[in-house]
Amino acid sequence: MKTIVVASLNPVKAEAVLGGFQRAFPEKPFVVEPVAVHSGVDDQPMTDAQTCTGARNRAERARTRLPEADYWVGVEGGCDYLEGEMVAFAWVQVLAADGCSGRARSAMFRLPGEVQRLIENGMELGEADDVVFGKENSKQKSGAVGLLTGDAVTRKTLYEQAVILALAPFKNPDLYA
Repeated sequence: MKTIVVASLNPVKAEAVLGGFQRAFPEKPFVVEPVAVHSGVDDQPMTDAQTCTGARNRAERARTRLPEADYWVGVEGGCDYLEGEMVAFAWVQVLAADGCSGRARSAMFRLPGEVQRLIENGMELGEADDVVFGKENSKQKSGAVGLLTGDAVTRKTLYEQAVILALAPFKNPDLYA
C-alpha cells in the first residue's frame, strides 16, 4: 500500500488526489493521509504563478511534515485575468520519495461578474460562490465549477484530471529523466 500525503484537510482535494492516482495506476493500492500545511501564498492566489507556487509549497511542506510517505501532493486553486475577465483553475504538484516529480494545471473557466467583484473586494472564491449562489461551504463540495456547470464538472473531477496529468512523468519515467 502506497501512502499519498495530501497537503490539505479539504475532503474534495483528498478525494481528487486518490481518484487521480487510482485512475493513473489502477493496479496499485493507495491510501491518502491529509495534512494541514500553509501554502505560503495569499489565501486567494490571484495569478497563475502564485497558484503554482502555492501547490509546490504545499507538497514540499507536506513532505517535511510527514517524510515517511511515498508521495506528497499539493493542490492550489487560484484565479487570474484573461482579457479582463477573471478565470479560475488549480495547480497540482506531485513529489515522490524516489525523487520523481510532476505538476499540471487544471482547465480554467470564467467566473461570473458578481463573483469576480467579490473576489476583487477581498473574498476567497469559495466564500464569493456561497454569497452569489446562496450555498454553504461550496468549496468542500462541487465548488464554483460545479455550481456553474450544474455538476457536469465538479471541483473533484477538475482536480482529478490535473492530478492524472501531473502523474505523466511517473507513467513515463524514461521520457522525463
